[in-house]
Amino acid sequence: MSSIEVKALTQAAGTQAMLVDLLIETVAAGGSVSFMHPLSQEAAGAFWAKSLAAAARGERAVLGAWHVEVLVGTVTLLLDCPPNQPHRAEVAKLMTRLEHRGKGIGTRLVRAAETLAVEKGRTLLVLDTATEEGASGLYERLGFTLAGEIPDYALKPHGGLTGTLIYWKRIGQSL
Repeated sequence: MSSIEVKALTQAAGTQAMLVDLLIETVAAGGSVSFMHPLSQEAAGAFWAKSLAAAARGERAVLGAWHVEVLVGTVTLLLDCPPNQPHRAEVAKLMTRLEHRGKGIGTRLVRAAETLAVEKGRTLLVLDTATEEGASGLYERLGFTLAGEIPDYALKPHGGLTGTLIYWKRIGQSL
């Protein structure tokens, strides 16, 4: 999809509503992104309001993939790390609309997050993904290294436990 544009998201009118719809769709489809199904509009809205406010403070970056005027994917780069970890960032909440999956949008979002992390002086990225139905294949294709698995880490959106896989990747210059 060459007509995809990835850019930082703000609290602009309409953006939060599209993020809410994307989060609800992802959870309903079984995406393990910290929420349970059914996810209410209010809960999803509160999450994104808080996330976009943190982005405005520079504590994170919320990136969106746009196809024309439609938000088709998002990823968050968590930048607010403890004082002894100023060199790292965490990739979180990678989501792509169901009808746009398998078209390289997740790859473009993660690469954009990596580029931004390097611009912010980060040299290490970490992330986690569900053992079952997570994006481990994508992350491994993008050069992330599996650190290990934690069994029974979280509930799946429709119930039942799943483990989580922890990944890392060196980026930019080494310390």
